[in-house]
Amino acid sequence: MGDSKAKAKRRGEFPPLPEPLPVPAVDNHTHLESIPNADPIQQLRLAAAAGVDRIVQVGCDIPSARWTDAWLRGLGDSVVSRQPERLPQPTGPLAKAVGAVAIHPNEAVRHARVYEIAKDGLEPHDEPHHQISLPDAIAEIAEIATNNPKIKAIGETGMDLFRAGPKGAAAQRESFRAHIALAKELNLALQIHDREAHEEVIEILLKDGAPEMTVFHCFSGDAEMASILAKQGWYLSFAGPVTYKANDDLRAALQVAPLELILAETDAPYLAPHPYRGQPNAPYVVNYTIRAMAEIKETPLEEMCQIISENSERVYRSWA
Repeated sequence: MGDSKAKAKRRGEFPPLPEPLPVPAVDNHTHLESIPNADPIQQLRLAAAAGVDRIVQVGCDIPSARWTDAWLRGLGDSVVSRQPERLPQPTGPLAKAVGAVAIHPNEAVRHARVYEIAKDGLEPHDEPHHQISLPDAIAEIAEIATNNPKIKAIGETGMDLFRAGPKGAAAQRESFRAHIALAKELNLALQIHDREAHEEVIEILLKDGAPEMTVFHCFSGDAEMASILAKQGWYLSFAGPVTYKANDDLRAALQVAPLELILAETDAPYLAPHPYRGQPNAPYVVNYTIRAMAEIKETPLEEMCQIISENSERVYRSWA
């Protein structure tokens, strides 16, 4: 069994399609445009077949924000024409999709033209769209979010200090504060990226005033941080890492998090849950994460699905 899983990882196979959830639920954060060798429309069919009937598509750089905008308007082309082999090809209904757009904190560094050596020793690598200044990039995000009613959130934005030096952190802080202001101006939810920056992110949110609906995407804190967020009424979105063997602190955070503030996500194509870690992720795979969350939280699966559904509707309002 272990050998077959290793071979699947080497081949880049997707996890198998699971039995559908007993109550439809939501993938709170996914990147359809980045899923390898996959047609986004067929991904919506797979999600619906797994009982995941709504998703939030996230574009967090200029190209993916433009793609998200066009795709949600029905103008975007599929990335490729076929679905990965070894997966069923359902022909049923599609999961509904809404979107979020932002400039990712690591992208903010590039738009700000900051050239600090990364912790891993790699030089920065710019793409043509990084020639756009940070203020102009954020202005384009604002235009997309203002003019597309299917954009329901600003995100993912925040702080990522894993590789950023002092100048990069300053650029990220500037970008984060601008996105907070935009979310409040447009009365949209805020999806936060927080990597090795827990104190900084919370400090900025408290100082500037968080939007009414604030979500910590792919929550990575511990039980103490979960309690801090809960006191503020901020949402905790759990992804595949909550199932990883070493992440006892993350499971402890889920155990103390109030049910009314819990969301689930894939962050596809990244962070597939155990036992499929290392394989490509997709919206239908949140089915496995939700099942694990129900076990960790000692909550019936049907109830967990219903809670995630209701919380998601509260944050993003409508998929109509």
